Amino acid sequence: MNQFVNFIEPNIIDDEMVQKAIEEKCPEDLGDLARREITNWKVVTELQLSFKSILQIDNLWPLENLTKLQLDNNIIEKIEGLQSLVHLVWLDLSFNNIEVIEGLDTLVKLQDLSLYSNRISKIEHMDTLQELQIFSIGKNNLTILEDVVCLRRLKSLQTLNLSGNPFCSEEHYTLFVVAHLPSLVYLDFKLVRDSTVRFLHSLLGKSGSNIFQSLCFVGAGIFILLILLCFSSKTAFVEYLNGSFLFDSLYAGDREAAKLAFLPGVEDLLLAYPCWFVSVCKNLCNYGLEEYEKREALVSKFYKRYHEMLAVNQEESRRIISDFESRNQKRLDELYQAGRGDLAESERAQGKENICQLWDALMTLEALVSNDLEELLQDFKRSIDVIASTFTENIQGIYPFHTFSLTMFCTFDQCRDLENKHHEKLRVIVLATQKKLDMDPFDESLPDDVQKLFENKNTIVNIINTSHSIRLRKIDKRESDMLCNIYQW
Repeated sequence: MNQFVNFIEPNIIDDEMVQKAIEEKCPEDLGDLARREITNWKVVTELQLSFKSILQIDNLWPLENLTKLQLDNNIIEKIEGLQSLVHLVWLDLSFNNIEVIEGLDTLVKLQDLSLYSNRISKIEHMDTLQELQIFSIGKNNLTILEDVVCLRRLKSLQTLNLSGNPFCSEEHYTLFVVAHLPSLVYLDFKLVRDSTVRFLHSLLGKSGSNIFQSLCFVGAGIFILLILLCFSSKTAFVEYLNGSFLFDSLYAGDREAAKLAFLPGVEDLLLAYPCWFVSVCKNLCNYGLEEYEKREALVSKFYKRYHEMLAVNQEESRRIISDFESRNQKRLDELYQAGRGDLAESERAQGKENICQLWDALMTLEALVSNDLEELLQDFKRSIDVIASTFTENIQGIYPFHTFSLTMFCTFDQCRDLENKHHEKLRVIVLATQKKLDMDPFDESLPDDVQKLFENKNTIVNIINTSHSIRLRKIDKRESDMLCNIYQW
């Protein structure tokens, strides 16, 4: 218990405290008598019990319609007595002495939960809070970063505050949290970079959870390596292709497509289609990474040769200048030792001639290295043109991958072809279902929301055609992004 307790008298929530808090929330122009007559707690939706020296939560069960509850800045040691508050949306338990997350199982509508500044050492017992959007558990005693993994189950979570916990000082804390929780918008009061989220999510695909769970046991070194691979995929222009990210994005937000999965035969289509599609994407990703290595090798080779040329040129220049200085110093020494004034004029003329020769020699070297660099640059440009055009032609499928080990399913044309074939098969199933429903309108084998799609033949055909067009545009957009990136490069 906090030492502060030694100077105050702990309280337990009772009827009198609740009644007083309700009266305090009443309008100021309401009379004292009217305030005291407010006894119907079922109509109360908000209750503030901050700074009340509360030690134990109790006697809140009559407030069954409560949606907002403030219990911050008390001395509460245990989360309890909230089971009946099933409509609670906002709960503030910050600045207390709570050590364990518990007693929240029935609060399934909770959207905002603050446990800031307590004594909690483990994130647990939160699986039922599927509506939770904002969670603050900063300034506690959280030491194990891997505990954050359990928050992945909270699909609605967008804002998370962990600041002030011991594990926040770990080197890759932010990347680790974002990798596990790709839906986060804000972390520790800062906007999460959307690019970071998508890079990590696209790299790992649906297997990300398993991979990162293993990383918890193999150490930070592999985790850092995975992050580097993620960023290299961006540099290789193949982000979002290593895994199911592109396929998942095709169906994101397509509710009608999900409903059509109930049709006979569609389930088999949806089992085969993603496997082939993801295989194409992975091959494209592998090809992109190979081409990236070729481009990097080409650039490295260019700079290596460039620096070699400059080094040879500079070395030869230094040699020529050094020879000139040696000869010049030798002539000056001889002239000084001779002590003859009549030699000065002739030596001065010779000196001017030597300087002109030095100038000519240095300018000749400059011209030679300039020509060599120009030739090197032209060769480099031709090689870049070839490697870039080959890359673009291959991903577009303009000609077969005759130089690439993966000879099948390696182009965006293959992605479009798979989508077109899937659409045609789906269209056949839809039309057959439409015909069956025309003959038997009372067929109960399909859910009601699915049957509503078939109330008008043109409607269902338009739906699947529109969804198909949207998916094709998404494939085209991904191809276009890759082409733009290689052109800019």
